[in-house]
Amino acid sequence: MLDLAPDLSQAAGWMPIVFLVVMGLAMLAYVVLDGYDLGVGVLMKNASEDDKDSMIASIGPFWDANETWLVLGVGILLTVFPLAHGVILGALYLPVAAMLVGLILRGVAFDFRVKARAALKPLWNRAFFTGSLLASWSQGYMLGSLITGFASDAWTLVFNAVIGAALVAAYCLLGASWLIIKAEGPLQLQAVRWARRSLLFTMLGIAAISMATPLVSQSIFDKWFSFPNIVLLMPIPVATAVLFGVIVRSLQRLPVRLAQGNEYGAWVPFGATVGVFLLAFYGLAYSLFPWLVIDRLHIWQSAISPESMAIILVGAAVVLPMIIGYTVFAYRVFWGKSTALKY
Repeated sequence: MLDLAPDLSQAAGWMPIVFLVVMGLAMLAYVVLDGYDLGVGVLMKNASEDDKDSMIASIGPFWDANETWLVLGVGILLTVFPLAHGVILGALYLPVAAMLVGLILRGVAFDFRVKARAALKPLWNRAFFTGSLLASWSQGYMLGSLITGFASDAWTLVFNAVIGAALVAAYCLLGASWLIIKAEGPLQLQAVRWARRSLLFTMLGIAAISMATPLVSQSIFDKWFSFPNIVLLMPIPVATAVLFGVIVRSLQRLPVRLAQGNEYGAWVPFGATVGVFLLAFYGLAYSLFPWLVIDRLHIWQSAISPESMAIILVGAAVVLPMIIGYTVFAYRVFWGKSTALKY
């Protein structure tokens, strides 16, 4: 990193790092917060009609605002790192378009399913499921493309598609864990079963990403497997394995407790899954820094002038606390069990 960076005491040196951190945290917040409601949308496929209403009620106050974090992250990429934005969005044109179609379909279906005639409600439920699945898979495909440096050979395309499916499973795990917290009765027990089904493929997806990332770049390989880095970084995979063990143990115990009306530990699967996402994000960020496009474009190459970054930084300093404050307020107001869906 040191041979790539300009003088970090100058604005041109430290400002790109600040924006990279904000952008990364915004994308992490989006993956966790919108990830669980995308997962709930995918899980609706196998739910009863009454349960579908309850599932929508559990995400109703949050789902739209969660996407604010995606807008913030992409906005920083566009305004602060326009050169990388052009390369990344150019390479990911089709999956980005698919993701936007999925998100639009979700938004339309969310409103129309409660206003349409009873005979058409199943159609909009299917549209909500389809939009959730398409958006989730597209995001996973984009993650695979980023890791492989936007290669386009057949094996890379297969790898990207598999990572897309793995992210769908991870979102389903988040969504099922969210329902364990928010739902009651049979739906809550069903959510435990959904979480169990999603867990294995989530584990395999994280393992595939962890193995593939060091192989696409010699510099990333050296970051992880040179001494003493390999020793210092060992707690990341170890902690990830421990958290997966916590999830497995919790999902084994919860059915008996919940059947008895005991909510103790209902939050554990969701909290541990978020922990897995945090560790996976940290490992990926460590691997990629300071590259925005692996071995092609780093943050200092891609950044705009320090004067322009200073203006954007002022705006970010105003907007970011507002987004955080609104998010915390919304979750504080609507915390607790979701109530029946009424219009």
